[in-house]
Amino acid sequence: MTPGHAGHLAMLVFSMLVAGSFALGSLAANEIASSALNAVRFWIATFIIGAAAFATAGVSRTTFNAPWRYVLLAVFLTAYFVLMFEGLKTAPPVSAAAVFTLTPILTAGVAWFLLRQVLTRRMAIALLIGALGAIWVIFRADTSAIVRFEVGQGEMVYFWGCVAHAVYTPLVRRLNRGETAVVFSFGVLLAGSGLLTVWGWHDLMATDWAALPMIVWITIVYTAVFASAATFVLLHFATLRLPSSKVMAYTYLTPSWVIVWELALGGAPPPALVLAGLLLTVTALVLLLREE
Repeated sequence: MTPGHAGHLAMLVFSMLVAGSFALGSLAANEIASSALNAVRFWIATFIIGAAAFATAGVSRTTFNAPWRYVLLAVFLTAYFVLMFEGLKTAPPVSAAAVFTLTPILTAGVAWFLLRQVLTRRMAIALLIGALGAIWVIFRADTSAIVRFEVGQGEMVYFWGCVAHAVYTPLVRRLNRGETAVVFSFGVLLAGSGLLTVWGWHDLMATDWAALPMIVWITIVYTAVFASAATFVLLHFATLRLPSSKVMAYTYLTPSWVIVWELALGGAPPPALVLAGLLLTVTALVLLLREE
């Protein structure tokens, strides 16, 4: 398997795992403060990735040269996750996932600025199609709402989180100094855990952990193990093998995976008109993959 193919496979798994955090996160978001939930899930993920890093290639002293790199990346990453769970308090999972599909076009702009990665004509068209599909889903296939720009509060909150994620992805490539995906992820997670603990200290102390519903613990464990530890490594692995815009192109699959998750959890399928928007996002992904 070529490095490029390995990167694509990593992002396919990434999109499926990320979708689960939308479906589960919407069920738990109103039961616990976003900062408290993310602080706990980050620490769990840090211990998992740290153990993997020390057990495999090891963590050398040079790993923590210029520790400001990990802190800077953690600022954007923690902002993304906190705003995601804040948005899921009111935004439906499929709509939130559609907002997430705006990340590739945002990432492409940041990647040009930081890395001078230039979009081809086909990639630009694909990102535009994906963005149109996302807008159609976000506004729930209501043309009058699009004209009036009636976007939900949760979707707007999460959009700013996606802006933070769009900055984070190309920054990984810019700031990595040869560290492996596992080791680099460990550094970012460790910094993020510290930042979230300081930021969310009041919420951590105020939370009645023993009284939390089971869905919160399921969400914490899932997001820590699968939507944090696993996806961080997958994202870093793919980012070092694919252009940033193509890495984030796989986010176009997320709304479709969310529907699968929703159906598996007993939810109802979205209206047929909304599915048209999802079809556009999948079309965008196909165009981006054909560029290979």
